[in-house]
Amino acid sequence: MQSPTSRSSASRPGRIPMSPAATEEEREQALRDYKVTIEYKHLKSHAPGGVYLVPSLHDLRTFFGVIFVRRGPFTNGIFKFQLKLPPTYNDVNQHPKIIFTSAVYNPHVDEKTGELDIKTAYPKWDPSKHYLVTVLTFTKKIFYAKDFNDAKANLEAKNMSKTEPAAYRKKVDECVGLSQKKAFANLEGSTAKFTEEILSH
Repeated sequence: MQSPTSRSSASRPGRIPMSPAATEEEREQALRDYKVTIEYKHLKSHAPGGVYLVPSLHDLRTFFGVIFVRRGPFTNGIFKFQLKLPPTYNDVNQHPKIIFTSAVYNPHVDEKTGELDIKTAYPKWDPSKHYLVTVLTFTKKIFYAKDFNDAKANLEAKNMSKTEPAAYRKKVDECVGLSQKKAFANLEGSTAKFTEEILSH
């Protein structure tokens, strides 16, 4: 699959193209759009290791991603997700949203919807401090965490990790195995695709 670095934004202009007749609202939205492209370009050299993000072909605010877990309880997991930005992303408290399309049994992830609980970690989203790399770093961190004291999304998993660690580990192993089995099941419209190698004889 393609990594974030394989879809360069280097050809984009250094200033925001703007019609002289654009309204103030249109100018503000164009600035937000421009900031999104700058943040994505920033990921080329700052994305957390093992995390890849590819933009949608049809929507500036939709991305498809995957994380390869290299150690810890979720070792060898291949977890796919969508990252969606609200129209007014880059305003205060306009949180990005991450939804796993792979099954993830983790106290920070809603087991039914697959949504990562970002707001507990970042109650106030401050665009002067928080960026795409911020949420991707948090996404990676949940797979390596040793305790889940602040987790709220899946209380069953949180309690199990404390009171029945063996049962929790079994659940984790199951979701890791499932992520591997479904690695080549690509979401329709996804730009982060896996294809099986066809050996010629």
